Amino acid sequence: NYNAKISNFGLAILGPSGADSHVTMRVVGTYGYAAPEYIAKGHLYVKSDVYGFGVVLLEMLTGMQVVDAIRPCGEQNLVEWLKPSLSNIRKLKSIMDIRMEGQYSIEAALLAVQLTLKCLESEPKNRPAMKEVVETLERIEADRFEFSPRSSRYLKFYAYFGTGD
Repeated sequence: NYNAKISNFGLAILGPSGADSHVTMRVVGTYGYAAPEYIAKGHLYVKSDVYGFGVVLLEMLTGMQVVDAIRPCGEQNLVEWLKPSLSNIRKLKSIMDIRMEGQYSIEAALLAVQLTLKCLESEPKNRPAMKEVVETLERIEADRFEFSPRSSRYLKFYAYFGTGD
């Protein structure tokens, strides 16, 4: 039912601080939300939770669950399936949850997608700190801007991501 229940993002609290890593032999966590470095090697970083939050953002943008065995093969893991498409501005509308249509500006969607991509970076050091995540979300919420293809934010996004062609 997609009611927000934020939990399971405390793995790093028991682990490292700063840029340090903690290695565990017993990987725990919810499948689909755990960071790739944690699943592959048992390495736990402060920014491992940022990855999991990026998965939640992707679920919110798409209206889909992270793992769904009912979806066709190749589409069952939401991150693996849609992450490559997130940087394609032409595919943005087809990715967004249709139930939210008309309730957001395209610019807000672009910023949310950009944040999601940053959170889902493969390398922990390339993910934003949660403070930056919160600041970006607050900016998205606070901004009530008009969007046009000539706006500086659109042009920066378009220049950074291109069309994905």
